[in-house]
Amino acid sequence: MSIIYVLIPIAILFVMIGLAIFFWAVRSKQFEDLDKEGFSILFDEQHAEPKTMKTDKDPSPGPDQDHNRQ
Repeated sequence: MSIIYVLIPIAILFVMIGLAIFFWAVRSKQFEDLDKEGFSILFDEQHAEPKTMKTDKDPSPGPDQDHNRQ
């Protein structure tokens, strides 16, 4: 029965922390536009073209590589 005296203040503390976080979120406009993220899945994002990997086995040597082939 004495555990109730510990659990009730802890529960009240959790409720107060939860309310403080909720009111902080409302003040910082976290709930301003709830539909934006729901609609974002419908539209394609602009992605850069995939990068190609350059290998050491280049079939045509450049001008700086000609002096190495003697």
